[in-house]
Amino acid sequence: MNAHDVKPYPLLREQARSHRVASELEIGTTPVGAGLPANRPSQQTEISQADQLADLAVAALIDEADLSPKPGLVDRRSSGAHTDMTLPLMHASALSLWPCLRQMAEAAQYHGEIGQPLRTELGRIGREGEAAMLATTGGINTHRGAIWALGLLVAAQALDPQAAPMTVAARAGRIALIDDPAAPQQPSHGTEVRQRYGASGAREQAQQGFPAVLQHGLPQLRRSRANGASESQARLDALLAIMSTLSDTCVLWRAGPQGLQTLQAGARAVLDAGGSASLDGRRQLRQLDAQLLQLNASPGGAADLLAACLFLDKAGSL
Repeated sequence: MNAHDVKPYPLLREQARSHRVASELEIGTTPVGAGLPANRPSQQTEISQADQLADLAVAALIDEADLSPKPGLVDRRSSGAHTDMTLPLMHASALSLWPCLRQMAEAAQYHGEIGQPLRTELGRIGREGEAAMLATTGGINTHRGAIWALGLLVAAQALDPQAAPMTVAARAGRIALIDDPAAPQQPSHGTEVRQRYGASGAREQAQQGFPAVLQHGLPQLRRSRANGASESQARLDALLAIMSTLSDTCVLWRAGPQGLQTLQAGARAVLDAGGSASLDGRRQLRQLDAQLLQLNASPGGAADLLAACLFLDKAGSL
């Protein structure tokens, strides 16, 4: 990993807190402690494990958003196939999730084991996090799938901070298999796509232990690094590896089976041509981007899983 790829996590933490305070001021509430002298912790204050895991998860979301050029997705170049999302909005959404992700880690530490009490509390925290996200974005669903995936992984990692990615993903899968009786029974794009096409979505990916990440994304990320690709190129290749096999319900919703076939075949073509580090691979990548834009297809499911991949890549080093 290159030095410039390491995020200043304390800065991310302060951005998240500043963002939360600004949001509270906008809706007319007063932050706790307003008007009191500021506490100035010493520079030696130890950062809690829950804070560190939330930092890593938010950093993964921001790294995913910044990664360019991503076919059909919001990145530094454009809004991709979206008319309602921008890169600054994706950043604000990611930062709004920091408190929720920290609370999920703390819940796992408190309960100490996988079971119904932990699952129920994670569901409640996740719904509160989603409400905070929607308040930040003006009702736009920027990261609902990421709350599910990263929330489970953060909680699983908090149960054993030194666990390897495969163990963390398997543990997250065990949590995901537990029903949340308080979960609202309302239709979503994902459920409608599952009913219409029989495709598995974010729920099934989590319950199976994130196979698109463990079997495709992470191996490709490490393989591309070993082959001399830059960090951004390795991350793009990891995203393409996920795209090449995932039944992305976001694409199915927008473009149907034809869109999914275009996505998977195009992603494989980039990797077969040498990946994003090669000239032929970049040509294939541009072609895939143009095809997805024409279909108005945005592979948001793959983007969420790339964020999960980036989180797992770093979290075990805490």
